[in-house]
Amino acid sequence: MNEAPHHPQRRSRGRIRLLLAGACTVALTAAALTVTGTASAATTICSNQSNSSGGTYYQMWSAGQGSACITLNSSSSYSSSWSGIGDFVAGVGWNPGNTSQSISYTGSLNASGGTNLLSLYGWSTNPLVEYYVIDGYVGSPNYSGQNMGTMTSDGGTYTIIKHQQVNQPSIQGTTTFWQYLAIRNSPRTSGTITFPNFVSAWASHGMNLGTMNYQILATEAWGNGSGSSSVNIGGAVQTTGASPTRTTTSPTARASSTPTTSTGGSGCSASYSVSSSWQGGFNAAVTVKNNGSSTLNGWTVHMTLPSGTSIVSLWNGTNTGTSGAVTVKNASFNGSLGAGASTSFGYTGSGSSTTPSSISCTSP
Repeated sequence: MNEAPHHPQRRSRGRIRLLLAGACTVALTAAALTVTGTASAATTICSNQSNSSGGTYYQMWSAGQGSACITLNSSSSYSSSWSGIGDFVAGVGWNPGNTSQSISYTGSLNASGGTNLLSLYGWSTNPLVEYYVIDGYVGSPNYSGQNMGTMTSDGGTYTIIKHQQVNQPSIQGTTTFWQYLAIRNSPRTSGTITFPNFVSAWASHGMNLGTMNYQILATEAWGNGSGSSSVNIGGAVQTTGASPTRTTTSPTARASSTPTTSTGGSGCSASYSVSSSWQGGFNAAVTVKNNGSSTLNGWTVHMTLPSGTSIVSLWNGTNTGTSGAVTVKNASFNGSLGAGASTSFGYTGSGSSTTPSSISCTSP
């Protein structure tokens, strides 16, 4: 199926500039596209196009100001360049996308002027959502919207943003929809994006995705800059069993005190906090810290939940029991803590968010 890329408009100077927006009034209809066949090796495209074949997908879109091109080396590799660009976005990926895959990639991003992004980007329907995992950038990414806190995944910390677009262009025409963003605090241009972690972190804030539409590893630039990028997708592995990542809330969120209980001789301690709560439920985080002077290899948190409280879902750890006396062991990726280091697991609970009693940490 061939379809036009859609990007929300940017606002004029002095007003809110929205992410991945077009400076034009969006002549983004199928009639405006020149759609070619399946991408072949070393095919350079400098006009607005998109194409999907056999589950793979590519997209090239520009608002018209300046110049931009994408060179398709294969269905999983491309390079792009731009000069004096008003706004453009290009990339390769999948149609439909997948919420259960980890995407490994290598790339580069070189630019001067404007804002330039390297992101996992796509859409879902029912609900209609435009989403971004912004991994790399030159210039400042846009943080407009509601700051939902932070999460950790793939060795980095990301800020979660929720932003509503009102009567803006979308893949379903001009309408109102949500944007979900995760912006990496320390940008990079190569690595792995474990997308299920972001899906779960968004969902922990009520930010749910629907049926997947297209999904690309995209380069975008706006603001009259110039530059180049290259992206090679090394693999997309199904990770349906991946654990959601730790989330913490922004300062406006409701939080409890954080009592800490140190366990004698074990070298680790555990502290509990409530990141958000609602009628009949809550999200909580437990921080585990290595208080010793040597590396801690493995940890277990013991806690007793209040009567009537139970764990609905838990991430970044493995729990035994969901009510009463509960133990949580480290996941495979967060059991080793250097001296003074800490990690966290989180869970969604039903019932009272009152601090569990007898919370403690032990280590082998």
